[in-house]
Amino acid sequence: MSKTARPARTRTTGKSTAAKPAGRRRPVTRGASKKVVGKKVVGKKTAGKKATSARGPARRRAEFSDKALRAATAKAPRAATPRLPADVKLAVAAALDKQAIDLTVLDLRTASAFTDFFIVCTGNNTKQVQAIADGIETILREAGQKPALVEGYRRGEWILLDYFSFIAHVFLPAQRTFYALERLWGGAEPIEVSAS
Repeated sequence: MSKTARPARTRTTGKSTAAKPAGRRRPVTRGASKKVVGKKVVGKKTAGKKATSARGPARRRAEFSDKALRAATAKAPRAATPRLPADVKLAVAAALDKQAIDLTVLDLRTASAFTDFFIVCTGNNTKQVQAIADGIETILREAGQKPALVEGYRRGEWILLDYFSFIAHVFLPAQRTFYALERLWGGAEPIEVSAS
């Protein structure tokens, strides 16, 4: 047979049991990929693409970046926002009143968590972080609620206010990026909070 009249190579998905001739190596074809047709795998030539190995860090990085890209572009605006309880709305309003930035409410009711909501916000410096925590505590104390636990107030880097049905986290920017509660509680649904 001539080189141009070769039949297409086919093989099943399992490993071939045929013996290979000793001393003869199969030529490596760059840019070739396999196409599955039924139960047969047929060679398919792709022009201009480099062949990637099935394993290795480069492949994993490419898969990770593809997943991250799909996740970032797949976020569609939600039609309905879940209703927030009155005490959570008061805490959000108090934090926004003290100029909290990047305020996010995480709905943990669907996740297996010990509370229903997380309020996560950031202050620019320790004094602002403490002022945001004071504002939340003051507004809710006027509404008749006291926090069960307040942690981190003295240091002012990450203040936690536990009200059982929700927990308010007030961070400095460096601590918020380090602890990344939004990523840690990935199963929680973020709720958009407007400044008005």
